[in-house]
Amino acid sequence: MITENHKQFIKRAIELSEKGMHNNAGGPFGAVVVKNGEIIAEGFNQVTSSNDPTAHAEVVAIRKACEALGTFQLDDCIIYTSCEPCPMCLGAIYWARPKAVYYACTKEDAAEIGFDDHFIYDEIEKKIEDRNVKFINLDREAGRKVFKKWEAKEGRIDY
Repeated sequence: MITENHKQFIKRAIELSEKGMHNNAGGPFGAVVVKNGEIIAEGFNQVTSSNDPTAHAEVVAIRKACEALGTFQLDDCIIYTSCEPCPMCLGAIYWARPKAVYYACTKEDAAEIGFDDHFIYDEIEKKIEDRNVKFINLDREAGRKVFKKWEAKEGRIDY
């Protein structure tokens, strides 16, 4: 059920998308993280202003929300975003574990204005050796030694 609160929060995400765009921070994307009906964090795309390709609105908002809540997961939170998340943001959202995501524009809407992520979805489906960016496996056994130490580490915090 879509309530007035949901509409209020998606409206705020859309306002942030415009704010970031007008401030030349990055593309027209905004996001808010809400817990118990209260905005915990806000973000807008800051890719071009911060020279950070990971500074998408959702990632910015997730980082701020986790800092504000003192946790690395957003279990009881809802994310509202001005656009259906890209593959990177989708991954970040799943790692953050919110209970829901509401979005305004679709990925098709984003593609129409030049933000087309279809090539990433295509790359994910390819065998690693067939991807457009070269991936080279190097010194796997040395890396696996650290993984084994993690596996045996007492007091580790699993996530």
